[in-house]
Amino acid sequence: MDYHASFAAYRDVKKSFFDQLPSTAFALVNADDKNGSVMLQNSKAKHYTYALKSYADFRVQILENQFRGLLLKVNDNEVWVKLIGNFNAYNLTAIYGTAELLGLEIPEILRLMSDLENVNGRFEYFISDSNITTIIDYAHTPDALKNVLETINAIRTKNETLITVVGCGGDRDKTKRPKMAHIASVLSTKVVFTSDNPRSEDPAQIIAEMEVGVEPQNYKKTISISDRKQAIKTACQLAQPNDIILVAGKGHETYQDINGVKSEFNDYEITQSFLIQLQK
Repeated sequence: MDYHASFAAYRDVKKSFFDQLPSTAFALVNADDKNGSVMLQNSKAKHYTYALKSYADFRVQILENQFRGLLLKVNDNEVWVKLIGNFNAYNLTAIYGTAELLGLEIPEILRLMSDLENVNGRFEYFISDSNITTIIDYAHTPDALKNVLETINAIRTKNETLITVVGCGGDRDKTKRPKMAHIASVLSTKVVFTSDNPRSEDPAQIIAEMEVGVEPQNYKKTISISDRKQAIKTACQLAQPNDIILVAGKGHETYQDINGVKSEFNDYEITQSFLIQLQK
């Protein structure tokens, strides 16, 4: 919504790419996404689909789902990958389908898929000496935050506390602020609301607009700390052995933008540093 007037406008821009394809091309879409079939309308390209839940040309099953990776069965072929979560199962199946349609041999596709590594700041995780799992993720939209939290909840045993640190960017779509707070408070055990890149806005005001989305029964789960570094420190102090910390919103970014000044800030390094200090 930062760049498009509505979701329909955003969808139609993506659809225009498919509309321009010639009959010699192929179009591969997610059959589980209701907008997948929309992409194929008016497209002259050969139509192909991939899916986790529906019938499709390229069908994936998740056989194992762990913090260290996924065991997938794509059509009749099993492959272990280092990426995590349903959303990556979809992404990997799209890769598999694209590669096969382009003529790559299946054994080579599977080998290359098994070698893929996480991108920095995209479900990037480490486990401390006290067995606290920290996940750093770029999730800065409601859908992305929901995906990463649902992925964590699908893997964990529920005996651990899941502590989420999350904020919303300034000078960006304000409508997502209460939505993200709602998602975080519903899908986490504890939540620390904080600043992201506040830019020209007051971090406290951004957090106040987030808090509107928290339902009364979830208020006690949440605390608000404007200073992001202090918020991360608090999450680390709250965590016990076997707990999980999600630091969401900035991912791979190595700075924080406050009133036009970009200061060095790395979620991964800061969280890791606090956990090491607390172990001493």
